[in-house]
Amino acid sequence: MELFHSIFDWYMANLNYFTVALLMLIESTFLPMPSEVVIPFAAYKAAQGDLNVFLVIVFGTLGALCGSLINYYLAYFLGRPIVYSFADSRLGRIFLLSKEKIIRAEDYFRRNGKSSTFIGRLVPGIRHLISIPAGLAKMNLRDFILYTFIGAGIWNIILAVIGFYVYEIRDKIFPYLGHILVALGAGFVIYLIFKARKNRKTKNNKSIDLPPDQS
Repeated sequence: MELFHSIFDWYMANLNYFTVALLMLIESTFLPMPSEVVIPFAAYKAAQGDLNVFLVIVFGTLGALCGSLINYYLAYFLGRPIVYSFADSRLGRIFLLSKEKIIRAEDYFRRNGKSSTFIGRLVPGIRHLISIPAGLAKMNLRDFILYTFIGAGIWNIILAVIGFYVYEIRDKIFPYLGHILVALGAGFVIYLIFKARKNRKTKNNKSIDLPPDQS
């Protein structure tokens, strides 16, 4: 527990506009870094006067857009076979990827078209992967940037409001706040471990055929 407290204190001390943008960039790629542990905490610091909440949202959204562009271009240039092969590799599983997740993101993109890059930013489990099918489908770059920026911006505003609200009620929960945040951090680590094991088990028990290249 003391270790988590130390990590949390270090994290909050180093949370600034640059790190917000960097972490949100990572969150929008295939790496496991949820925005829920970035924007709300940065907004909490903004409520304390250490940061500007408007800039937190702007930098967070720009970071998310840059991360989405990384996924978009990787999928655009590498193509479906390589993307699926990577998702099914050992390294891909370390990043909590799988064929099933890519297929689910592609199905979502097919059902919703261009708007999926907007709506998908608000859907857990799809948010950080929706850029991949957009790249595979070679979606118009201007439309991709516009929809992604708006969707990421709305999501970041929601998270920033949550961070501000927690600050407003801090007096009621302050005696337990540290324990709550540490518990959430520990829970997130356990979640990542559980998901990795589940993906490994699914891989061993079920095989999904690679969709044909539609490039």
